[in-house]
Amino acid sequence: MGPTAVGKTAMAIKMAQWLGTEIVSFDSRQFYEELNIGVARPTEEELSAARHHFIACRSVRNPYNVSQYEDEALTKVRQLFESHDVVVAVGGSGLYLDALTDGMARMPDPSPELRASLKEEIAKGGLEDMKKRLRDLDPEYYERVDLRNPIRVQRALEVIITTGRKYSEVISQSVEPREFEVSRVALVTEREELRERIDRRVDMMMEEGLEEEVTSLKESRELTPLNTVGYKELFSYMDGDYSREEAVKRVKFHTWQYAKKQQTWLNRYEGLTILARDDEEGLKRVLAER
Repeated sequence: MGPTAVGKTAMAIKMAQWLGTEIVSFDSRQFYEELNIGVARPTEEELSAARHHFIACRSVRNPYNVSQYEDEALTKVRQLFESHDVVVAVGGSGLYLDALTDGMARMPDPSPELRASLKEEIAKGGLEDMKKRLRDLDPEYYERVDLRNPIRVQRALEVIITTGRKYSEVISQSVEPREFEVSRVALVTEREELRERIDRRVDMMMEEGLEEEVTSLKESRELTPLNTVGYKELFSYMDGDYSREEAVKRVKFHTWQYAKKQQTWLNRYEGLTILARDDEEGLKRVLAER
């Protein structure tokens, strides 16, 4: 685990090679075959150095939800345990890791019409009204949801309207127990170093052709997987909202914000081992002890 640009992929490959095993990705941005440069997908060389699963496995036109990922990733992990004692999981999407290791309550998919209606309501400035509806329908979840996040408010209402049950009740459902043990390790680095690594990565992405990649996806820009850092800023630049230079600055800033959220997510875990981003020997010692 760890924030974006800290070096998770490189370390995961080293561990997979050392352990003689394979890698399961829980990076929700790297699931999609159309997204490459902008999501820092592992290179062909990296993919050949250790076998990876759930990289470029879907189209943006057929997006995952977390329940689908849980089912497919759990099936894959169980298959891998038939021939390996250990499996390496790596990524930056904590919710998807939790789904794999701990399980998520079954979340029904709303009708396309309901989702489109709620999304349109938010776009027209109706978020405050939706918050009030959520407060009335599920005061328990209202008290703990991030009300600044319209996607979470919308998702809760989708489930409430679809099931006729409180969202807080649905997410508290029992889940299938796991028959494997989990060792969680987070790679970290100094704040300034991480910021510099993010800036360098974004510059490299632009040099490698991120603008061309985004241009090729312009007709699909309304799809949910493309509402992500590195793509939405360049779409706005192409719309003439601001300059190319300003777009790059915004990608760097928003990536840094995303990295800080990832670091905050790490606080959820008890017994988490935290290591310096390049402490390969330290990580080997931790895993050997376990």
